[in-house]
Amino acid sequence: MAQDSPIRTEALIVGGGMVGMAAAVALADGGIATVVIDSEPTEERVSAGYDGRSSAIAFGSQQALDQLGLWPAMAGEAEPILDIRVSDGRPGEAAAPLFLHYDHRESGLAAPFGHIVENRVTRRALLARLAALPLATLLAPARLARVERGADGVAAELTDGRSIRAGLLIAADGANSALRAAAGIPIAQFVYAQTGIVATVAHELAHEGVAHECFLPSGPFAMLPMTDWQGRHRSSIVWTERRDLAPALLGLDDGEFSAEIERRFGDSLGRIQVLGGRWSYPLRLIHAARYLDRRLVLLGDAAHAIHPIAGQGLNLGLRDVAALAEVLVDAHRLGLDIGSSAVLEDYERWRRFDTMLLIAVTDSLNRLFSNDLAPVRLLRDVGLAAVNRLPPLKRLFMRHAMGAAGPRPRLLRGLPL
Repeated sequence: MAQDSPIRTEALIVGGGMVGMAAAVALADGGIATVVIDSEPTEERVSAGYDGRSSAIAFGSQQALDQLGLWPAMAGEAEPILDIRVSDGRPGEAAAPLFLHYDHRESGLAAPFGHIVENRVTRRALLARLAALPLATLLAPARLARVERGADGVAAELTDGRSIRAGLLIAADGANSALRAAAGIPIAQFVYAQTGIVATVAHELAHEGVAHECFLPSGPFAMLPMTDWQGRHRSSIVWTERRDLAPALLGLDDGEFSAEIERRFGDSLGRIQVLGGRWSYPLRLIHAARYLDRRLVLLGDAAHAIHPIAGQGLNLGLRDVAALAEVLVDAHRLGLDIGSSAVLEDYERWRRFDTMLLIAVTDSLNRLFSNDLAPVRLLRDVGLAAVNRLPPLKRLFMRHAMGAAGPRPRLLRGLPL
């Protein structure tokens, strides 16, 4: 149905995933009128069957979510990560005797490394916060029919006839971003011969806040601590498997699937039983040649997608949000045009080095550990043990994993915009 007058806003975000909604909360909280359009109904976004995955929320990201008024609604269902144990192994065999152990008390910060939170919990908190912000508007389900980016602004039309006018278009529409493609922004891409498998499992023994990352020949296998549910101890698994083997594993019944998890992880948590559904997705590396175009900025997976080996995908997107919000809010307070290239270039300069560094680290780690060559296994096991005995180096690695190292936006330092 056509609309006589357009919706007028300052920022238009396309994509209502966790990063897109977080950006809307940050901008609206900082005084910038923002509209988010999302193709999915909000009820589906928070349903248990939509996405059974959990995400690691690093310490820095948690600080940002707290400043934006989101964390209080998430904290009760967030499990702290108190220790991280990194080991090498093979399915059906005991882990290598040399390993790396991180204790949060050694980081120098009186805080856990982060928290494991179910995605539906995060989405629920985001939706509630958006509804409470006068300057934020969520249109869902809604689809973009066409958009024009001119020198003076952005003109968008939705498939239902509504039109929107804005000063800036923010692409948060994922790794297959249509807005990025329409802008002619090329990407560097590498498709891994791996599939990511995600599920929630119950286990007999308490995890005690320990996150396990076990490197297997097919790729990393992570067991991440979750909150107990109905008296059962739970963890989220992020299992990287060879792409050709993944369909057969996903086709196993619950008992067989649980047995395969035990074969890879071992019996340190007792018997393991898969709970609920399983999700899988192809793994690939994507990096946009640039994050900007005329009155357009890329955010989250639209700008970059990385291997899940370090659990940093969502955190990388939230670092984008914190940097973009700071740049735009500061410009807005000075009366500057938030869609101008001069303003947006500050965001790109801030984010590109951090993103490229994390891409290099995650890709290199996956290549180093996803093989079974004896000399390489020995070298990496000795390397893990060496880091374990060097407290200053361990502390540096811990702070980077927590998002608490290097120059950071105000939100990631626990400061208001």
